[in-house]
This record gives sequence, structure tokens and C-alpha cells, in this order.
Amino acid sequence: MTQPSSGTSRYWYGPADEDLRDLLEAVRTLRRADEAMRQRASRDMGMNVNDLRALRFVIEREHTDVPATPRMLSTHLDVSTAATTKLVDRLCRSGHLERGPHPDDRRSVVLRVTPDVHHEVRERLGGMHSRMLDVARTVPASARPAVRDFLLAMAEELSRDDDDAATHVVTVSSDAPTAASGTAAAPVD
Repeated sequence: MTQPSSGTSRYWYGPADEDLRDLLEAVRTLRRADEAMRQRASRDMGMNVNDLRALRFVIEREHTDVPATPRMLSTHLDVSTAATTKLVDRLCRSGHLERGPHPDDRRSVVLRVTPDVHHEVRERLGGMHSRMLDVARTVPASARPAVRDFLLAMAEELSRDDDDAATHVVTVSSDAPTAASGTAAAPVD
């Protein structure tokens, strides 16, 4: 079987879907690059990816009227409260986070990043964010809403947890191998 120019198989797509396949392959390429960037950033900062996600969440919450709490962080990271406690303890010991009293709930605490973290994040990630803005500026202003809507709809679809592959029929072109024909199926992504 001849592979399309983008390197993806025809397992999921028919011949008329080449431009759509290329668009989805671009999304996959972005996702892989984003994951690699997060791995590099977390490694450079001496922490794991979830630690970096936690810092980003707390920084984002600092710019709102609702401060970050351990429970909110647990929900955001989709981890248990015990795992969140270990993560927060680790980030407090490393000097990345600090706990403080909650302004409205004496039973809760507020999480804040330390001033050094703001400096470190800006130093390590500022250049990349500046370059990302430069790339975003190349998208014509009139196309930005469509690009944004496409990316948000794709994110929503990828976030679905009710996808049961066994209940879906995959349409393949006549020249594509299928699991029923005894040949190996293409990668799922």
C-alpha cells in the first residue's frame, strides 16, 4: 500500500480526505511538539510534567479573584487528593509553591507560587511564548476565529471519555488493509 505524503495511513481516511488528513496530521504534530516542549521544560526545571502543570494552574489562578486551593488543583490535574498532597508538599519543599491562609475559608489553604518561580518561568519559557505569539500573528485576523473554533472543537473531541472503539465502524478505502483481512491495523492516532 502506498502511504500518503503526510506519512499517515489511509486506515481512517478515504482518497477524498487527503486535505483533512493533512490537517489532522498537523494537529498531531502540534500535540507531539507540545508534549516534547513540556517534557523539556519540566526536565530543565527539575520536576515532572504534572508539577509543571500544577505551577501553571496556580499562576493562572493568581490572575483571578478565586485563588488556587489543593482541591481545585486535584480536580485540574485529575489526580487523587493524596497525590495532590504529595505534589504540593514536594513543590513547597523545592521552593516552587507556598501555602497560605484562605481569605474566606479557615479550613482551607491557598497555593501561591514563589517570586523565584515567576522569574524562572519567564526566563525559561518567555522566549518560546514570544515566538508562539509571532507565529499566531501570521494567521490573518479574519481567519483567527475559525482557527480558534477548530482547535477548541478538536480539544473538546479529544477530551471525550465516552469513546468506545468497539462500537464504531471504521470506513476504509478499498485498498486499505483491515483487521478482518488478517493484516495489521494502522496506528490508532
